[in-house]
Amino acid sequence: MKYTIKGEKTIFDDHYKITEGNITHDTFKGSEITVRRLAFERGDSVAILLYEKESQSLLLTNQFRYPTCKHHNGWLLEIPAGSLEKNENPKDCIIREVLEEIGYKIKNPKLINTFYTSPGASTERIFLYFAKVSAQDKISQGGGVETENEDIQLVKLPIADIHSKITEFKDAKTILALQWFLTNNQV
Repeated sequence: MKYTIKGEKTIFDDHYKITEGNITHDTFKGSEITVRRLAFERGDSVAILLYEKESQSLLLTNQFRYPTCKHHNGWLLEIPAGSLEKNENPKDCIIREVLEEIGYKIKNPKLINTFYTSPGASTERIFLYFAKVSAQDKISQGGGVETENEDIQLVKLPIADIHSKITEFKDAKTILALQWFLTNNQV
């Protein structure tokens, strides 16, 4: 099946961007249609599930997320994550983000998967990683980047509590990572 982007234009450009495209694509019935679609251009991101051996816990972050206020949730418990800078390698990005957010120095994160967050609306992909750390890998306070007004709390979730707590999570990448952890017996 084929598609052709007939034209694109930016209709909103601020911290994020929205583009409008006119696309002609094949249909499953064997014909062709032309549609107008919008894309939220957020850029790609990285995220990581971290297992700390000594505490037998997963390392999570708790932080304020403005968009979730629309549903009366201001703070979300989630895995460490961040946005890729232009031309940044995803592995380098996740190493930087973990140090900034929770203060751990990680080595050799393992890529689990790359996936779209909301393919009907957003161009964003998340590069999801996993790594094991030890208590000695905590080399700084973490808490986020002050100049970016980040305020991040480290939370340790004992692996014994994953089954009973997984339905309390509201962040998709975190739910996906926890399910991967349970399925793949990563301890």
